[in-house]
Amino acid sequence: MLRIDALISGPVYLVGLIQVLDRAGIAVVSARTKATEEPSWLADAAVLDADALPPHDGLRHVAETARTMAVLVLVSDRSLPAEEYLRAGATGVTSKRESGESLVAALRAVTAGAQVIPEGHAAPPPAERSDPPGLNLSEREEQVLSQISHGLTHGQIATRLGISPHTVDTYVKRIRAKLGVGNKAELTRVALLGQLTKPVSEKVA
Repeated sequence: MLRIDALISGPVYLVGLIQVLDRAGIAVVSARTKATEEPSWLADAAVLDADALPPHDGLRHVAETARTMAVLVLVSDRSLPAEEYLRAGATGVTSKRESGESLVAALRAVTAGAQVIPEGHAAPPPAERSDPPGLNLSEREEQVLSQISHGLTHGQIATRLGISPHTVDTYVKRIRAKLGVGNKAELTRVALLGQLTKPVSEKVA
């Protein structure tokens, strides 16, 4: 089941969206009406209402969210051009006026890694990455990545770090999103090439 974090400006629209997604078998694990509220990092994707984004910092909010999960931005007549959200890192952009069926299809598409672009808009060129991969990993994420690079399973990592396997899965999802890699082999290769890992014998907190 897909898990969604929803940031929607109006409570009525939010309730309707939750009902539409529930009927489609998609769980809303976090429902917010303000960008200052903490999102759920257990989500597979975020639905961000452009009208609910910070007025002067909306694109940065999109970019930060896109580092950890797929992002679908819902736009209205008051929103910035779709290309701006896509350049910021959104996986897809669609209108708030779309039918429930279309929104569900767009969500499934972005979660699968496909880009959703409104009709009449062209995909912007991919943004160049100026920072080396892994620069923004937290200390705990680096610890998890170190264990992965040395061949430990998620269960072994959980035991070593004193956390649950589910928490390890969450960290791995964040790491993959930040490094832009898919499977475990790619994750290990990027870690070793970027010298991001510490020796497995190093004591971790």
